[in-house]
Formats: sequence, C-alpha cells, structure tokens
Amino acid sequence: MKNLLSLILLYWLTFITTFAQTYAEKLGFPKGSKVVIMHVDDVGMSYDSNVGAIKAVEEGIATSMSVMMPCPWVPGFVHYLKNNPKIDAGLHLTLTSEWKDYRWGPLAGKPTVPNLVDDEGAMWRSVEETARHASADEIEKEIRSQLERARAMGFEPTHLDSHMGTLFARQDYLERYFKVGIENKIPVMFPGGHDTMIMRDGAAGLTLEQAQKIGKMLWNAGLPVLDDLHNISYGWTMNKVKNPSDKELQKYKTDKYIESFKDLQPGVTMVIMHCTSPTEVFEHISDSGNTRRGDMLAMLDPKLKKYIQDNQIILTTWRELKERRDKVK
Repeated sequence: MKNLLSLILLYWLTFITTFAQTYAEKLGFPKGSKVVIMHVDDVGMSYDSNVGAIKAVEEGIATSMSVMMPCPWVPGFVHYLKNNPKIDAGLHLTLTSEWKDYRWGPLAGKPTVPNLVDDEGAMWRSVEETARHASADEIEKEIRSQLERARAMGFEPTHLDSHMGTLFARQDYLERYFKVGIENKIPVMFPGGHDTMIMRDGAAGLTLEQAQKIGKMLWNAGLPVLDDLHNISYGWTMNKVKNPSDKELQKYKTDKYIESFKDLQPGVTMVIMHCTSPTEVFEHISDSGNTRRGDMLAMLDPKLKKYIQDNQIILTTWRELKERRDKVK
C-alpha cells in the first residue's frame, strides 16, 4: 500500500510540474527549464569554510553562498567580498550553535534575547532547544541584528536563508523571517512551487498546499520564489571509509549529485551544499570534514559540469532571480 501511495504521489507531482507554470517561467526562463542555484552554506563559520566556498565559486560551478554573521571568520570573508562584489552572497541566519568546543552567541546580546542563550552563553545547540525556549520576538531581534551587522560592514545580502532550518521549526518564526525579507525587499529561501524533491525527502515541514500559499504571498510581495529545494547532500558521507582520498571523495560526491539531479523537475531549485577545505583544525570543530570537502571537490569536477551542460540545466544566482522579479509586473 505504501509503495502504491508513493507511485500515485509521484505521478501526481509529475502532472503538476508538467502543466502548471513554474516560478522559473514567471521569471522569464524558457518553459520547461531546469534552473538551479548551486548554493554553499556556512560561509564565515571558519577559515576552512571560507576557503572552500570561495574555491567552489571561483574555480567550480557553485553560484551562490550565505554567511553566518555571528561566527568568527565573517570579517575575513566580507573583506574578500568587498574586492569581489559580484559574488552572490546572502545571510545564513544563525539561531543555533551546534558544535561542542567551537561556539558563538547572538549578535543581539543576551540581555536583548535571553531565551536564545544556553548556560554556556552561546546559542542553543539544537533546533528543538531553540524552538522550545526562544520567542518569535527574540528571533526577529536576532535576524535584524545579523542584517544590521552585515550592512554596517558594507555587505548587502542578496538573500536570506536559515541555518539548520531553525526558522522552519515554528510558524511564528517563519512569519518573522518573511516579515524582515519583505520589509527589506530581500529574497528569502522558501520552496513555494511544486516542491517535488523536498516533499519526497520529508524535509519541508509544511503541506504542499501550505507551501504553495506562502509562495504566492512572497511572489505577490515582489520577491522571487523557489519551485523546489534540494537539501540532501549533507547526508552523503564516506564515514565508513577511513581517510578517503580526494579522488575517492570527488567521485563519490559527483556521482551522488548526478544521480539526484536525474529527479530535478522544471523550475528554480536551490541545491544546498557545504563546501569546505578542511585543515587539521577543522576536525576539532566538526566531524563533517569529509562530506564538506567532498562537496567542494564535486563543484570542481569537470564531470559534474559536463552533466549540467549536457542536460541543459541553467545555473543562476539569487541576484539574478531578484533582478528578473523586479522586471515582472
């Protein structure tokens, strides 16, 4: 019965994506186009994160990235950004501090957002703890503080998104996220279209009807909207292989991206990844070095670039989406 229901859902989603107008079409891309933002999360989190993200964009096929403003290596990236203003960079709105020995606190300060802070003076480690303690007012104050710091540094973000998906944990958090984006005319990451991949992978947190209703609201507010979200690459690890070589990591990750891209439907899809060039220090931050290095190596792989070209997948940025949305009446 479960397999039958899955088949019915797949056929229904195929029908919807075939006949409904995608947000890509609304933005002026050709009908049936598969348009992708290759997006690097966690910039500014560490020196290694900065190096990996920059390499993935400058030498590879990544097209966009977002910055964790409360983290220590933000100045290093923003200084780079000032010399490379065409880089598509947004804010990876950060409301958790998940690592054991490497942590950060809210930019709004503990007196302003006391329930966003744990007993170590940092943000809560998990999405669940944040959602249990922090009010929507505190979340909004911290979002605004992160945006204010970016602007004070001369960094105007191309978009907003959510570290660990914390802003999707509660409806009132989502509302504040949308509020700040709409008010500042900054695109927000939200899959409000057919949502084929994100719904199949069970990571949306909303029904399709709810997501599409929100998508229409954001579109009517003048912001571009994603048709889908690809958020599965962090789970592609080679942890069972001890000390995999760069060649092994690259092949593994590239093959995984190509396999998953066969399920891409027409529309604008944001593909989330975590490109990092881990040094010996990174293992003291996180045990995710392999999957992050693999992401970076996949972005540099001519095989993945060729697959994208051969399958007429269009690469884009948040900046381009906003420029296109501004031209649509």
